[in-house]
Amino acid sequence: MLSLEEIFQARNRLAPYVYHTPLLHLHALDPLLGCQVYVKAGCMQLTHSFKIRGALNRILQLTPEERARGVVTASSGNHGRGVAYAAKMLGIKATVVIPDHAPAVKIQAVRDLGAEVILCDKPKRFAIAEKLRDEKGLCYIPPFNDYAVMAGQGTIALEIFQDLPDPAAVLVPLGGGGLTSGIATAIKGIRPETRVYACEPARIPRFTVSLKEGRPTAVPQVDTIADGVATLCPGDKTLPIVRDKVDRVIDVPEEALLPAMKLLLTEGKVLAEPSSTIGLAAIQSGQLTFRPEDKVVFVLSGGNVDFSLVQKL
Repeated sequence: MLSLEEIFQARNRLAPYVYHTPLLHLHALDPLLGCQVYVKAGCMQLTHSFKIRGALNRILQLTPEERARGVVTASSGNHGRGVAYAAKMLGIKATVVIPDHAPAVKIQAVRDLGAEVILCDKPKRFAIAEKLRDEKGLCYIPPFNDYAVMAGQGTIALEIFQDLPDPAAVLVPLGGGGLTSGIATAIKGIRPETRVYACEPARIPRFTVSLKEGRPTAVPQVDTIADGVATLCPGDKTLPIVRDKVDRVIDVPEEALLPAMKLLLTEGKVLAEPSSTIGLAAIQSGQLTFRPEDKVVFVLSGGNVDFSLVQKL
């Protein structure tokens, strides 16, 4: 199980490399969402995503022998970019398996960092990465189901508390559960009264289903505009943490995602992916309400957006 101490260790390990990203109070959104709206701008991190935190925390702990073999991962884009960035910085060869329908901006960003990119059907990406690990002896860097990765993501919560000691709630995008597990572990270890809400696409309710089943359970593949949280099955390490540390998992309807992205851009002047704005969408769709005095933090997980998507707003 992930510990608070591991998250503090990750903060110290990552400090020379990653940004302390801004926590912005978007006053213009307060009356529109019915609370004091703070956004943790992971879209302003290196690689424009929080994923560099977990990837780098994991890679920094590899032995010299493991680094020499190279690394491989499977990713919808942002984790792959984080792995590629960390590998380039440390002089390690990286291979990234990405779904062929991932946003072009994410695929090209991984290539630009010098990683080998392998495109595949989305359901096959993990199997292909694991096959490369076994056949070539590469070190696999999991996108979420790994305690070192979760610890890196959990450093976001430490920064939130440094900037805002008393948030009423934190809303986190929920994909495979690595981000949520890290943040929830830190929050409940430091300030248990702060509520943690994890938001997943209603089209891919893998955590809602898995929590009911009591085990990691895959759901059918369905397209969603929230490609960054489109994992089909939780991890066996992330599911128990989400079960024990998260106050509520919210399934957010697809039709609420683009309006939330538009709201953040037009009224908050921040551009983020639909996966990032899913917490705002939870409130806009009426699934969650707060009091006007509540300080609510929305974790923006990334800002790697194709311009074609912006044109749809």
